[in-house]
Amino acid sequence: MKKLLLTLAAMIAVLPMMAERVERPRLVVGIIVDQMRWDFLYTNYERYGNGGFLRLLNDGLSYGNCMVDFLPTITACGHASLYTGTTPAIHGIAGNSWWENGERFSACGDDSVEGVGTTNKVGKKSPRNMQVTTLGDEMKLATDFRSKVIAIGLKDRAAILPGGHAANGAFWFDGELPGYITSSYYMKDLPKWVKDYNKKHKKDLAKDHWNTIMGVRTTMELAREAVDGEKLGNDNVPDLLAISLSTTDAVQHNFGTRSTRTDSIYLEIDRQLEQLLKHLDSRVGKGNYLVFLTSDHGGTHNYKYMTSNKLPSGAWSPWGDKPKLDAYLQGVFGVDKLILAEAEYYFYLDNAKIAQNKLDREAVKAEAVKWLMSQPDVQWAVDVEHIDRVTMPAEIKERIVKGYHPQRSGEIYVLPVTGYFAGDRTAKGSNHGSWNQGDSHIPLIFMGWHIKPGENNTRCNMSDIVPTVCSMLHIQSPDGSLGNPLF
Repeated sequence: MKKLLLTLAAMIAVLPMMAERVERPRLVVGIIVDQMRWDFLYTNYERYGNGGFLRLLNDGLSYGNCMVDFLPTITACGHASLYTGTTPAIHGIAGNSWWENGERFSACGDDSVEGVGTTNKVGKKSPRNMQVTTLGDEMKLATDFRSKVIAIGLKDRAAILPGGHAANGAFWFDGELPGYITSSYYMKDLPKWVKDYNKKHKKDLAKDHWNTIMGVRTTMELAREAVDGEKLGNDNVPDLLAISLSTTDAVQHNFGTRSTRTDSIYLEIDRQLEQLLKHLDSRVGKGNYLVFLTSDHGGTHNYKYMTSNKLPSGAWSPWGDKPKLDAYLQGVFGVDKLILAEAEYYFYLDNAKIAQNKLDREAVKAEAVKWLMSQPDVQWAVDVEHIDRVTMPAEIKERIVKGYHPQRSGEIYVLPVTGYFAGDRTAKGSNHGSWNQGDSHIPLIFMGWHIKPGENNTRCNMSDIVPTVCSMLHIQSPDGSLGNPLF
């Protein structure tokens, strides 16, 4: 009897503790602005309203020294790295596309699935090429899969990779329809709120989404519809809304970083951010949601813009160098087209042809590196398998290693002269992919739930963002995470 009473007393003492729950925000909102340089927070500062970028800066905690900590600084790599807390060497998204066993793969291509809402090939996509879990996946695991995860973007990879493997839905744009779609990886039919949006905004969806404000507008409108349609943040189980704005990338590629067209897109983002935050205030409640805004990479200013202002710059054309490199190697080894492909600053050897012709693979690599290093627009050409032999700053070397996936990356990685961009000298736009400040320095702002306003200029990395959010939520970081919580 005495033991029974002691057991009951112990149970009663524990009950108040059992009744408490882990304190978490009701909704996490991640916003990626594609190719947004860090300094773009301030380029149009005087033209921003009080409710968008300025609200984030004034009410949030801004990190002024956040870097992409791997190479190449490419869209798919950045989107995957942001939500996994790791780098391409671990998560496997080695580029927007890559070559593996002589075959080309796109980051999210998956012929085993079908489009939902479309019959076009753009619907045949999934996150299966990503080899680790994401923030959304870990939120699902921590809540017995009660958390909802929704991801929205214009590009398929900008929605799919942030959404992760267990997302309730990822939705991207099919310009041929036009409208927002998904794939059978997630569901058999589009949710009513997506169908209704596509039907109601048919005229707007038919407009140019890549070079005008319409791409920003419909992405953000659909995100607000998702909050209502999926009832995100309506209970004490934390949900995730991942939003990716891709128009900024297309506009800068086509018109450059310092164009009036680019400015107009950022002013529209500012307006749309204000509407989104007001919507979250109304639906979820101030203080109940956590927002972070960042970018997948920055962008290098156009060659002509820089040189016309007497600033050092240049352009390196990898697609221009490939046939020249092939010709050089043919002259040395007597076999044509020993370079299979170039992609994302990598040159891939045709290993099957090298073996077939009984060539020394190491000798082929050495000659390729030798020729590339002789080019005036190239600062380093690196045989990544022997990167320990290369003399270069340790931090740049580490970024190459973090971005190198042995099954999916090419054998030779090229770094153009610092400040140069990958493109022709006649190009009007900007580009990205390198290690320089313009390409690798990205914005990072946290605002909302348990965030005290302020600024911090301590060096941090892209891979630290999701571990920080996971730490705040008291959940495990993604299983490939290399980053550390910032606070």
